[in-house]
Amino acid sequence: MSGIDPRSTPHHTEHTVGETTVVELRGEIDILTAPPLAARLDALTAGPRPDLVLDLRSTAFIDCTGLGVLCRARNRAEARYGRLRLVTDSAGFRRILRAVDLAGVFELHSSLNEAMAGTSAAVVAG
Repeated sequence: MSGIDPRSTPHHTEHTVGETTVVELRGEIDILTAPPLAARLDALTAGPRPDLVLDLRSTAFIDCTGLGVLCRARNRAEARYGRLRLVTDSAGFRRILRAVDLAGVFELHSSLNEAMAGTSAAVVAG
Protein backbone atom coordinates (compact mmCIF):
# COMPACT_ATOMS: atom_id res chain seq x y z
CA MET A 1 0.00 0.00 0.00
CA SER A 2 1.39 3.36 -1.02
CA GLY A 3 -0.09 5.37 1.84
CA ILE A 4 -1.67 7.87 -0.58
CA ASP A 5 -5.40 8.30 -0.30
CA PRO A 6 -6.74 7.71 -3.84
CA ARG A 7 -9.38 10.38 -3.24
CA SER A 8 -6.62 12.96 -2.94
CA THR A 9 -5.15 12.10 -6.33
CA PRO A 10 -6.60 14.52 -8.86
CA HIS A 11 -7.84 13.02 -12.06
CA HIS A 12 -8.80 14.94 -15.11
CA THR A 13 -10.22 14.40 -18.54
CA GLU A 14 -9.84 16.77 -21.43
CA HIS A 15 -11.81 17.30 -24.58
CA THR A 16 -11.95 20.02 -27.17
CA VAL A 17 -15.08 21.78 -28.36
CA GLY A 18 -14.24 24.03 -31.28
CA GLU A 19 -11.30 26.12 -30.08
CA THR A 20 -12.03 25.53 -26.38
CA THR A 21 -10.29 22.94 -24.22
CA VAL A 22 -12.51 21.64 -21.43
CA VAL A 23 -10.68 20.11 -18.46
CA GLU A 24 -12.91 18.23 -16.03
CA LEU A 25 -11.17 17.87 -12.66
CA ARG A 26 -12.02 15.26 -10.02
CA GLY A 27 -10.59 14.65 -6.57
CA GLU A 28 -8.52 17.04 -4.51
CA ILE A 29 -6.12 19.76 -5.58
CA ASP A 30 -3.66 20.34 -2.77
CA ILE A 31 0.04 20.76 -2.10
CA LEU A 32 0.72 17.12 -3.00
CA THR A 33 -1.38 16.91 -6.14
CA ALA A 34 -1.10 20.40 -7.62
CA PRO A 35 2.29 20.10 -9.39
CA PRO A 36 1.20 17.71 -12.18
CA LEU A 37 -1.96 19.73 -12.72
CA ALA A 38 0.06 22.95 -12.87
CA ALA A 39 2.36 21.40 -15.46
CA ARG A 40 -0.60 20.34 -17.61
CA LEU A 41 -2.27 23.75 -17.35
CA ASP A 42 1.05 25.41 -18.22
CA ALA A 43 1.14 23.31 -21.40
CA LEU A 44 -2.47 24.20 -22.22
CA THR A 45 -1.78 27.91 -21.75
CA ALA A 46 1.55 27.99 -23.58
CA GLY A 47 0.24 28.93 -27.01
CA PRO A 48 -1.41 32.08 -28.29
CA ARG A 49 -5.00 32.80 -27.25
CA PRO A 50 -5.62 29.76 -25.04
CA ASP A 51 -9.30 29.12 -24.40
CA LEU A 52 -9.88 26.93 -21.35
CA VAL A 53 -12.84 25.86 -19.28
CA LEU A 54 -11.98 24.16 -15.99
CA ASP A 55 -14.91 22.15 -14.68
CA LEU A 56 -14.48 21.96 -10.89
CA ARG A 57 -17.86 20.45 -10.04
CA SER A 58 -16.33 17.06 -9.16
CA THR A 59 -13.42 18.55 -7.23
CA ALA A 60 -13.81 17.65 -3.56
CA PHE A 61 -11.20 20.01 -2.09
CA ILE A 62 -8.90 22.83 -3.18
CA ASP A 63 -6.29 24.25 -0.82
CA CYS A 64 -4.26 27.45 -1.21
CA THR A 65 -1.79 25.66 -3.47
CA GLY A 66 -4.68 24.69 -5.74
CA LEU A 67 -5.90 28.28 -5.76
CA GLY A 68 -2.40 29.30 -6.79
CA VAL A 69 -2.52 26.84 -9.70
CA LEU A 70 -5.84 28.31 -10.84
CA CYS A 71 -4.48 31.87 -10.56
CA ARG A 72 -1.37 30.95 -12.53
CA ALA A 73 -3.43 29.36 -15.30
CA ARG A 74 -5.70 32.40 -15.46
CA ASN A 75 -2.76 34.80 -15.55
CA ARG A 76 -1.01 32.79 -18.28
CA ALA A 77 -4.16 32.62 -20.39
CA GLU A 78 -4.81 36.34 -20.02
CA ALA A 79 -1.17 37.25 -20.78
CA ARG A 80 -1.56 35.39 -24.08
CA TYR A 81 -4.85 37.14 -24.89
CA GLY A 82 -6.78 34.01 -23.98
CA ARG A 83 -9.55 33.11 -21.62
CA LEU A 84 -10.05 30.84 -18.62
CA ARG A 85 -13.48 30.04 -17.21
CA LEU A 86 -14.29 28.07 -14.07
CA VAL A 87 -17.39 25.92 -13.69
CA THR A 88 -18.50 25.38 -10.11
CA ASP A 89 -21.80 24.84 -8.39
CA SER A 90 -20.17 24.98 -4.96
CA ALA A 91 -21.34 27.83 -2.75
CA GLY A 92 -18.45 26.98 -0.42
CA PHE A 93 -15.85 27.43 -3.14
CA ARG A 94 -17.41 30.74 -4.16
CA ARG A 95 -17.28 31.87 -0.50
CA ILE A 96 -13.58 30.99 -0.37
CA LEU A 97 -12.93 33.00 -3.52
CA ARG A 98 -14.71 35.98 -1.97
CA ALA A 99 -12.81 35.59 1.31
CA VAL A 100 -9.45 35.79 -0.46
CA ASP A 101 -10.54 38.56 -2.86
CA LEU A 102 -10.45 36.31 -5.94
CA ALA A 103 -14.17 36.24 -6.74
CA GLY A 104 -13.86 39.09 -9.21
CA VAL A 105 -10.71 37.67 -10.77
CA PHE A 106 -12.22 34.52 -12.24
CA GLU A 107 -14.99 34.15 -14.77
CA LEU A 108 -17.34 31.80 -12.87
CA HIS A 109 -20.18 29.75 -14.31
CA SER A 110 -22.62 27.34 -12.71
CA SER A 111 -22.81 24.92 -15.63
CA LEU A 112 -20.66 23.74 -18.49
CA ASN A 113 -23.30 24.82 -21.00
CA GLU A 114 -23.27 28.34 -19.54
CA ALA A 115 -19.47 28.51 -19.69
CA MET A 116 -19.40 27.27 -23.27
CA ALA A 117 -22.08 29.76 -24.28
CA GLY A 118 -20.00 32.52 -22.71
CA THR A 119 -22.87 33.88 -20.66
CA SER A 120 -22.09 35.67 -17.46
CA ALA A 121 -22.83 34.21 -14.08
CA ALA A 122 -23.14 36.23 -10.92
CA VAL A 123 -19.59 35.99 -9.62
CA VAL A 124 -20.56 36.61 -6.01
CA ALA A 125 -23.60 34.33 -6.02
CA GLY A 126 -23.70 31.52 -3.54
